[in-house]
Amino acid sequence: MTSIALFGAGGKMGYRLASNLKGSRFDVRHVEPSEAGAKRLKDGLGFDCVPAEAALDGAEVVVLAVPDTLIGKVANGIEKSLKPGTIVVVLDAAAPFAGHLPNRPDLTYFVTHPCHPPIFNDETEMDAKRDFFGGIAAKQHITSALMQGPDEHYALGEEVAKVIWAPVMRSHRVTVEQMALLEPGLSETVCASLLVAMKEAMDEVVARGVPKEAARDFLLGHMNVLGSVIFEETPGVFSDACNKAIEFGKPMLMRDDWKRVFEPEELAASIRRIT
Repeated sequence: MTSIALFGAGGKMGYRLASNLKGSRFDVRHVEPSEAGAKRLKDGLGFDCVPAEAALDGAEVVVLAVPDTLIGKVANGIEKSLKPGTIVVVLDAAAPFAGHLPNRPDLTYFVTHPCHPPIFNDETEMDAKRDFFGGIAAKQHITSALMQGPDEHYALGEEVAKVIWAPVMRSHRVTVEQMALLEPGLSETVCASLLVAMKEAMDEVVARGVPKEAARDFLLGHMNVLGSVIFEETPGVFSDACNKAIEFGKPMLMRDDWKRVFEPEELAASIRRIT
């Protein structure tokens, strides 16, 4: 069995991973420094935690399920215990992109992150329909990057990724730089910001007298139908009135140079703030 040392096993993300790894072909050693996290892991999944040194002894894969701000501290803290050829799995591109991982050319760095369950899906079971994050019941796509290390290590890294993010549909191989474009660039800086603006716009029409439930139903319904056309989920075209509203609305809402958020220096600045 391939041995995995799972750091942060009792945390919010680590607990999800520990749950999905349970019953897999992997021999998982759980590391959790907090008493509350260790108790949660024991009570919920029946796992005992072990010291970091014991977990790393003979481990072929090390998964760092810890916050971005702690990746560098944890990775550098265990670096001397990592034998050459160890695959270190990180769950977000931010810390690796920012250079927080140890300078160890003899280690493999594998980065993986879920796409999360898509808005347009075929889920019918309620558990899956309400699994918005993924990794429990809803199917999702994932992205992975081999930051450094031999190419043959990608297969094992991807196998681990498919287990921890299960159930998985498509698995996309990208670079760390491309993953940074996806997050924080596309998903957070752009998508999350625009969604917050949409919520604020809904609140504004409510403040102007529209019943909140009506405004919410109207907005979410139009997000569905407009999104299905814009993202080519279904064939269709917008009315002349809608196209005219977009033509005049977009310049009021967006700066002309908004795409500079994807420039390398802007991405680097955003990641520095995150990490």
